[in-house]
Amino acid sequence: MKTKYLDKRGWRRIIQSNYYETLTVIDDEKILIGLIDIKKVRSPLVVPIVNKKVKVVDKNYRWLQIMPEKRSYSMTVMYDDQWNVLQYYFDVNKKHYLEPGKARRKDLYLDVLALPDGTFELVDEEDLKRAKKHHKISRQDGDEAYKTAHNIMNDLEKDFSRFETFAESCLSKIKKQV
Repeated sequence: MKTKYLDKRGWRRIIQSNYYETLTVIDDEKILIGLIDIKKVRSPLVVPIVNKKVKVVDKNYRWLQIMPEKRSYSMTVMYDDQWNVLQYYFDVNKKHYLEPGKARRKDLYLDVLALPDGTFELVDEEDLKRAKKHHKISRQDGDEAYKTAHNIMNDLEKDFSRFETFAESCLSKIKKQV
């Protein structure tokens, strides 16, 4: 299982960035919200998402990181330099640590990506299979990862706007810190 920090410390692609975070409560749930304001990169990053090529990292792009205490996933909303949403990225996690300055999560490898139009896909199944094979996670954790990912996809299909509204609420809270 991998431990990943919300502030993307150590990610060599980003040369210069500012990071802001706040711990808040929304609908009776503690949520740590982080915002990475990317100032300078070694090179832009373009990734395939639902059969489209999307640039998700470049100068003046922003990543809104949302880690709800009671959910088995965290969400990253990626914005371009004009604050247009590029994608919603859901990381399936075993545990969250909502500690300001060192917020982190235990990643279960499996992810769900969604475009602003609501189309989505499951990704990184090979990473999950490899982690199980090499005993980095248990079979039970692997099963839980699939269950969580399928719940996210079902929720996206039923009411994608719920995630958009949630992200907008989190963005408005962190912008008060910037």
